[in-house]
Amino acid sequence: MRTEATETPSFLTGKRVLVTGGGGSIGSELCRQAAAQHPAALAILEISENSAWDIQQELWRQYGSTLPFRIEIGSIRDAARLHQLMRDLRPDLVLHAAAHKHLPILEHNPQEAVKNNVFGTWNTLKAAEEAGVSRFVVISSDKAVHPASVLGATKRLTERMVEVPHGKMVCSAVRFGNVIDSAGSVMPLFRQQIAAGGPVTVTDRRMTRYFMSIPDAAALVLEAARITEGGEIFVLDMGKPLSILALAEHMIREAGLTPWTEIPIVFTGLRPGEKLTEELLTSEEELTATRTGGILRTQPAAPDPAGLERALALLAHSIEGSPDGVREALKAAVPEYRPVR
Repeated sequence: MRTEATETPSFLTGKRVLVTGGGGSIGSELCRQAAAQHPAALAILEISENSAWDIQQELWRQYGSTLPFRIEIGSIRDAARLHQLMRDLRPDLVLHAAAHKHLPILEHNPQEAVKNNVFGTWNTLKAAEEAGVSRFVVISSDKAVHPASVLGATKRLTERMVEVPHGKMVCSAVRFGNVIDSAGSVMPLFRQQIAAGGPVTVTDRRMTRYFMSIPDAAALVLEAARITEGGEIFVLDMGKPLSILALAEHMIREAGLTPWTEIPIVFTGLRPGEKLTEELLTSEEELTATRTGGILRTQPAAPDPAGLERALALLAHSIEGSPDGVREALKAAVPEYRPVR
């Protein structure tokens, strides 16, 4: 488990940066690390007014008027708003962190997952391309590798979006494992359950996950933005995956309590879309992966742009129908998607 951020050269100095989802766990850390590099302008697009307020107050306290930044309330689903915003800001770099990410909720709301994660990303890419953005980095997930969930399938599709050409704009994707203490992640949940006296809930005693810190995650995005040449997927080498059961036991002991006796642990079973283990790369990607420091870099073959457009058209039609219809359209768009129900 890595906990120290990778050092990133100050390549953002003098550049205009837009962070979508800039009030979230990763987005706000991207704003902090970008601000420290003295950009010419920092714009934060956020749908949640409360989250936007929090990062606004933090940056004001730290930088005052020395940091030229602005808060923009808006949704990545709103294509007209994105085009207006890109034309106004003319960013050099877009860091696309806005997304729905909670796996169980998205399994029951596939239309919303597709609207936000797929078409929201497409809207942002197209608006950035039209505005002459130089670089664009989208945040993906290890759940995109052999996806078994709606979340994973939407993230795999967003990776394919940056693998096709977008004019002169250089695009790439970054895959994360589980991010320590991000909103909705397992560690805050375990803390809440321990504080309440238990039980601590673990889906399966065999479950493992890769973990990384929030600063590491943000630093990986900025490093990918710096070194990308276009169409790559970047993954932080996080070592060996960690047992979720071992993590639960460790956190209980860390709280001064005894697992299983003072704090019971119960197994709840895998949820729809959930896998016992996650992977960082497919077998094909492993063959082409190269290492830059602690970062793995792979360049998948670019999908056919016309095929991608057809898949998106089918998905757009599907979201007007049933959840099962959306899942079938996702299977057509992402052939390796194998739902776990």
